[in-house]
Amino acid sequence: MTTQANKIKWVIGIALLAGGFLASSAGSADFKMGSVDIQRAVNECNAGKDAKKDIAKEVEKFQHLIAERQKELQTLKETLEKQAAMLNADARAAKDKEYQTKARDFQRWGEDYQNDLNQKRAEKERAISAALQKVIQKLGADEGYTLILERNEAIVLYAAKVTDITDRVIKLYDGQKK
Repeated sequence: MTTQANKIKWVIGIALLAGGFLASSAGSADFKMGSVDIQRAVNECNAGKDAKKDIAKEVEKFQHLIAERQKELQTLKETLEKQAAMLNADARAAKDKEYQTKARDFQRWGEDYQNDLNQKRAEKERAISAALQKVIQKLGADEGYTLILERNEAIVLYAAKVTDITDRVIKLYDGQKK
């Protein structure tokens, strides 16, 4: 089944659930709904800001290492070009092959390092998101919410600003770390 079909099922289910709550409460104020922008909460909470700083330091370190390795490759290439006229064909081919191997190794190393950084970033975001979800569940239970939706999911077709509790979730999350 496609993701779009699953989202449509969720929309229908939520609509039926909301309709059932509204009908059972006969239009009373028992139904309380909110929405949270999890990505914004991850980015704006203190842990998210700290994670961004950590990743930025890693990126800076990565860029420094790239510059060093590029300089080594450039030096090797220049040496090869200077010696090319003095080398016989076999020696020139061997040096060229050595350079090509180092260039490929450099490219693979860069891709691997970038993938590792992306994985670290995703792991940190997942951990923060999981902690935020616990805060959201507690907030929902403590304040009598019937339903709290993720604002950025395709199943939320509209959410008024008044139902957005993202700022409160961020404050509660940051407050529990003190």
